[in-house]
Amino acid sequence: MASSGEEPRSGSPGRAGTGTQPPPADAAQLDTAEDFEVLEEEEEEEEEEDDLSELPPLEDVGRPPAPPPREDTQPSERSEGGAAEDPQEWVDVLGSGLLRKKTLVPGRGVDTRPRKGQDVTVRMKATLEDGSVVEENPALTFTLGDCDVLQALDLCVQLLEMGETALIVSDAKYCYGAQGRSPDVPPNAALTLEVELLAARDAPDLELLSGKEKVELANRKRERGNFFYQQADYVLAINSYDIALKIIGSSSKVDFSPDEEAELLDVKVKCLNNLAASQLKLDHYEAALKSCNLVLEHQPGNIKALFRKGKVLAQQGEYGEAIPILRAALKLEPSNKTIHAELSKLVKKHADQKNVETEMYRKMLGNPSAAGTPGKCKDKLPWSIPWKWLFGATAIALGGVALSVVIAARN
Repeated sequence: MASSGEEPRSGSPGRAGTGTQPPPADAAQLDTAEDFEVLEEEEEEEEEEDDLSELPPLEDVGRPPAPPPREDTQPSERSEGGAAEDPQEWVDVLGSGLLRKKTLVPGRGVDTRPRKGQDVTVRMKATLEDGSVVEENPALTFTLGDCDVLQALDLCVQLLEMGETALIVSDAKYCYGAQGRSPDVPPNAALTLEVELLAARDAPDLELLSGKEKVELANRKRERGNFFYQQADYVLAINSYDIALKIIGSSSKVDFSPDEEAELLDVKVKCLNNLAASQLKLDHYEAALKSCNLVLEHQPGNIKALFRKGKVLAQQGEYGEAIPILRAALKLEPSNKTIHAELSKLVKKHADQKNVETEMYRKMLGNPSAAGTPGKCKDKLPWSIPWKWLFGATAIALGGVALSVVIAARN
């Protein structure tokens, strides 16, 4: 199981951002920063941009002395005075220059590199460009390839040999991004990681985990998904929620108690709700609708699932279906201002939609000017003759017949 033995302090790359980052503005849409389970009362506009205001910069404490050159470095590889580093010693991990790795102490060979899915343990120290140490962990354990830690660490550890110590220089994109990490990592801050690979072993068999172990492992993946959601990285959030759901849904050779079953169901519902929120952010409406329906299969009265299902249907233009669902959610939570606002907006959109459809049908029938009196012309036929004309024609005809009779009598 991916665990370092004890919970690292808040902000550890192993649990980066969990519970320390302020929630984005859109978290008011029934999502909290931590577990997304408490309904918010804030009345924030849906279109409002996330507040990504910069954190105050850290004090400049100076750079630490550069690490001594390796003993096996040839003189020709060093620049004058040995102060500058040879760029050829650096490996451009992604080919973009944003993530680079340099070996400080060689390992035991390429065949000792860890594989994705294994649990690895590393010694890690993270510093800012000014040399400030923001994290230090002598034995950080995580599942390789699951994005349980900083992307820079997850990507580069796959290239380390057992016993190797490496220096990793990463752009903020693969660390804490535009939001940073309060209070010690400013927004858009690059990090330098010194990492030593200590151990790698196969992850435990999910079928043999106890109920408690399964709950703990799934919750860690879910919390990691919440961190990515806060960072507005919805793709990685979806990845973490999917991993948690696979853990929960895996077969087991161990019997669980009713309480453990209930805990697993609770974590599953949270993951599905948060998965739907992330999918909605990416406009993956069909996937979000499926996630909401899975929640409602277990909990038909789940307010958040009802709310998001209504939002998905509204985004698809299905106002007639969305409104009853939001009304059901509002009946369960009458004081919820977010649902009130969304429902009012949909009712107005639905009315406008019906007016547009009515006008369109009227034009299709070729009678656009009779908007107010459709019943008056209902029985009128295109070949009908006004009654005045008909009466006049009849009188003329009768007069003609009478004249003919008089003439005939005279003759």
